[in-house]
Amino acid sequence: MARLVGGMGTSHVPSIGVALDKGLRDTPEWKPFFDGYVPAQEWVKEHKPDVAVVVFNDHYNAMFLDRVPTFGVGCAEEYQIVDEGWGPRAIPSFTGHSAFSWHLVDSLVENHFDPEIIQEIKVDHGLQVPLELFWGKPEQAWPVKVVPIFVNVLQYPIPLPARLYDLGKQLGRAIESYDSDEKFVVLGTGGLSHQLQGARAGFTNPPADRQFLIDIAQNPDKLAGWSREQYVETFGGEGAELIMWLVMRGALSPDVVARFSHYFVPASMTGAGMIVLENA
Repeated sequence: MARLVGGMGTSHVPSIGVALDKGLRDTPEWKPFFDGYVPAQEWVKEHKPDVAVVVFNDHYNAMFLDRVPTFGVGCAEEYQIVDEGWGPRAIPSFTGHSAFSWHLVDSLVENHFDPEIIQEIKVDHGLQVPLELFWGKPEQAWPVKVVPIFVNVLQYPIPLPARLYDLGKQLGRAIESYDSDEKFVVLGTGGLSHQLQGARAGFTNPPADRQFLIDIAQNPDKLAGWSREQYVETFGGEGAELIMWLVMRGALSPDVVARFSHYFVPASMTGAGMIVLENA
């Protein structure tokens, strides 16, 4: 059967992709951030996952307010790069894993989740940046297939943190029951603390960010038990994206080992972080 080799959490700040495209990786402003991902990139090279399930949100690039599914699962064979306002980035499109996507959808429906089935969509920095941070920018094709899980974290009402944690548990079961010898990783993306508008525009909370990186590994039940309002108050309006990390954490076993973690602030008015977890 398929095997889940680990879970990874990371920010998906759009300026990260811009910095890479402009060759700013080793500038004084960006080098400390990117250097923190080197151990995680080595972990990926060592474990060579075949499939990455990426939990993220579209940022009103492929979806808008006329269509806001709480959860959506990409079932396409390929995902093209969306134009976020300055032209599509010069990176390869992503190969999907439609067979597992349909297995996941069936498993979710069987267990009282009702995701939107998405068979044609372009993906923005929410998926692009995490893949590039962990795998690097490929010259020809990405060395991993992707299964996108879209979550609404922008338009009220967003889902409960506990619901996302339960979604992750079912995702883990779907991977374990999939008839394949492929190796899977799950990526939870978004955050950390930031707010881009309103009276708290520019808000970050480094102490809370650092504690979150500890709790997501050691005390996920605590984070799953928070209200949506607690996430907004603690991490900012857009920092509520962090609930998507709970899908990644729920897919893993209760006890995990944190192999690597990294924190950097600010990246485009955002507290940015990363963690790599393995089942204990």
